[in-house]
Parts: sequence; structure tokens; C-alpha cells
Amino acid sequence: MTIKVGDKLPDATLTQATAEGPRPVSVKDVFGGKKVALFAVPGAFTPTCSAKHLPGFKQMAGEIRGKGVDTIACVSVNDAFVMRAWAEDQAVGEDIVMLADGGGDFTRALGLDFDASKFGMGTRSQRYSMIVDDGVVKELNVEEPGEFKVSSADYLLAQL
Repeated sequence: MTIKVGDKLPDATLTQATAEGPRPVSVKDVFGGKKVALFAVPGAFTPTCSAKHLPGFKQMAGEIRGKGVDTIACVSVNDAFVMRAWAEDQAVGEDIVMLADGGGDFTRALGLDFDASKFGMGTRSQRYSMIVDDGVVKELNVEEPGEFKVSSADYLLAQL
């Protein structure tokens, strides 16, 4: 079953890419008591993710925070080392919290996984964005396969 507006995020452990190395973080720690703009990508270093999705949130981070968002987070079914390398490559700095869902447990619990085996990638996350307030989904924008419209930073900003 796919998560929907009004649902609480499932309990899961993600891994945060930090300068000191991977650090496990619970969904409760990331989203509890905060307003979070979360976006998910099928894969770090992939074309649309690197050229548009992550850069859009990096460029609009100030405007998004100006609308009352405490944290901007990016999640992908990748490991924390890849997420950290991608963050460094994209000069993310402190603007976006990079979260690895290495085994895809969080993504599967959301019902937003898909099989990308035909691309040599295995199970991955659909491209989406959401606004989460204290762990509850307030807005959810899931892309159609191959699209990049409703999960963009400017689309999410207009929802705030």
C-alpha cells in the first residue's frame, strides 16, 4: 500500500552521510517535531537527479526554509558513502540532509519502490517529494515514470 496524505511515516532507520562517516538515524529523529521537505531520487549521480532534482533543492533551500521548513532531506536507495560523495560533488553543504536507504526498507514501507533491474539498478525509489509535519505527510508528489515535474523544488515551494 502506498503512503498518502494524512498518513504517518513508517518507522525505519536510515543512514545519514556525515563528515565522520555513516550514522544511523531513525525516521522519528529526522521528522519528529519538525517540518521537513523530503525528496527522493532513483539514484545518486543519475542524469536527472544530478542535473535537476538535487540542484533545484540546493538553489531554492533558502526560499523553502523561509516558508517554515526546518529540514530539507534527500533520500535514495544508495549507501551512505555514495550519498556523501554525491553531496560533495553537488556542493550540498549543510543545505540538504542526505539520507541513505541502503536496503530500501523505508522506500518499500512507503510503497514507493520500483524494480529498476532492466537498467541494472535493482530496487529503487520512485521520484517524489513530500512535505512532512511532525512525521505526518501533508503533501505528496509522486512522478509518473520518466517524468520530472511534480517532485521539483519549485513545485514543492508553491505548496508551502
